[in-house]
Amino acid sequence: MLAIYKHLLRLYPATHRRHFGEEMLAVFQELQADSTRIGASRQLRFYLRESGGLVIGALAEHWRQFLKRRLSVRNEFRFPKMTWVLMTIILAGVVMAIAKGEAISVSVPPMSPALPPIHPAHGLLSNWGLSFLIMYVIGVTIGGVVFFVRRSVGINASGEKF
Repeated sequence: MLAIYKHLLRLYPATHRRHFGEEMLAVFQELQADSTRIGASRQLRFYLRESGGLVIGALAEHWRQFLKRRLSVRNEFRFPKMTWVLMTIILAGVVMAIAKGEAISVSVPPMSPALPPIHPAHGLLSNWGLSFLIMYVIGVTIGGVVFFVRRSVGINASGEKF
């Protein structure tokens, strides 16, 4: 049964096996030596319980490591360069939609004579080109500050200090 238990230990992830494999094997050998004094039916239950526990423990450890890799927060600064372009395009689309909505609100007569006409609000968004330029400059400035602060502190792309 010891040979089967050693093979079942391979179900665990390699890191877990390296840390706990010998200890698990030693505990199993001690329990197996104690189980020789009990009856055959109890010994069979012991082997089934240990084998089942080992398989379930291996599955649980694989699941735990999967979640650890999947949900762990990484220190890496990953901000793809293409994101700036996509954010700019989205911002331009939003600003143009607002400008188009303002133009439509001016051209559509009110549906009820009791309602006054909708007048566009004059402000920064009325000149959408200027708004777009200001937002873009703010975004590039913040990105540049973050980039240079990370460089001056000495953090590389993987989040490690150099």
